[in-house]
Amino acid sequence: MQIYRLDPLSDPRWQRFVQKHPGAGVFHSRPWLEALHDTYGYEPVAYAVIGPDQELVSGIPFCKIRSFVTGRRLVSLPFSDHCQPLVENAEELMALLAAAQDDVRREGFKYLELRPLHLAEQELVLARLSKSSEAVVHRLDLARSRTEIVGGFHKSCILRKIRGGHANLVCEEGRSEFLLGKFYRLLVLTRRRLQLPPQPLAWFRNLVDRLGDALTIRVLSTEGVPIASTLTLTFKRVVTYKYSCSNPQFNSLGGTIHLIWRIIQDAMQAGATELDWGKSDLDTPGLIVFKDHWGAAKSPLTFYRYPASVMTCAQNPAVVAASKRLLRAFPDPVFTAVGGFLYRHVG
Repeated sequence: MQIYRLDPLSDPRWQRFVQKHPGAGVFHSRPWLEALHDTYGYEPVAYAVIGPDQELVSGIPFCKIRSFVTGRRLVSLPFSDHCQPLVENAEELMALLAAAQDDVRREGFKYLELRPLHLAEQELVLARLSKSSEAVVHRLDLARSRTEIVGGFHKSCILRKIRGGHANLVCEEGRSEFLLGKFYRLLVLTRRRLQLPPQPLAWFRNLVDRLGDALTIRVLSTEGVPIASTLTLTFKRVVTYKYSCSNPQFNSLGGTIHLIWRIIQDAMQAGATELDWGKSDLDTPGLIVFKDHWGAAKSPLTFYRYPASVMTCAQNPAVVAASKRLLRAFPDPVFTAVGGFLYRHVG
């Protein structure tokens, strides 16, 4: 089996393949890869099997990350909740990963990282992959009646707030610079509360530019004050709940809950069959419970590496705690600048 390396940004076959493959999602798409390249300078590469008609039969996208801080790595894919290898069988998977592993050794990368939704145990052994981190992913089945979907909502935590309603809540939707500014100010506020640096504003501008009408920003306000915002991505019939932020002073109004209910209703009306809630780390039990309350199906999500690597600075609890203490002291301009610097190194 011959494996080809191609540039998914310039080779039109990649996007045609992703559009046709039933397992492909927004994170496989060229617009997402373009935003990663434009913002962080990552070099996308796809390892592919090509059929007799010269079209792609299977493939796995990666990004080459070259960082003087965290080293050279081959990741599928940075800042993506998951990225399932688009293969038909274990033989194709082994061949594609063998080619990528050869490049890791030849080009001196620290490791290759794979972020699949699922892999068989036998495939892990054959591919010599080692577990690097664990999380969970939630997905809500929208290919059901409204009654069935609402029936899965937690009665007091979700349904009561939806049915309570607030007449003075106003929702804006779109992808304008004005709405992006409202979203980003709430994001900075949320990230400061979590003691994590915010993603650079350029990342969201590039997502808007590249994904176009497949991206929607929603901002909920009361009396002209933004209180909650979400950013969702749509690919084929799946809506991905990618970013969410809010002002905690208005938590009693349930702004995020009202926005999510709006997302679900809009997705159903547009014919979407699934709401992908994305990845939740195991050290965020509150977030996991919140997604559980919507009746979303939860499944384990494991990242793998080749070769097995030691703990990174970002995974060291002592380093993380010290970094959070330092971040608390930064004013907003420095706080956002730190995010702009760090994120290209930690993808």
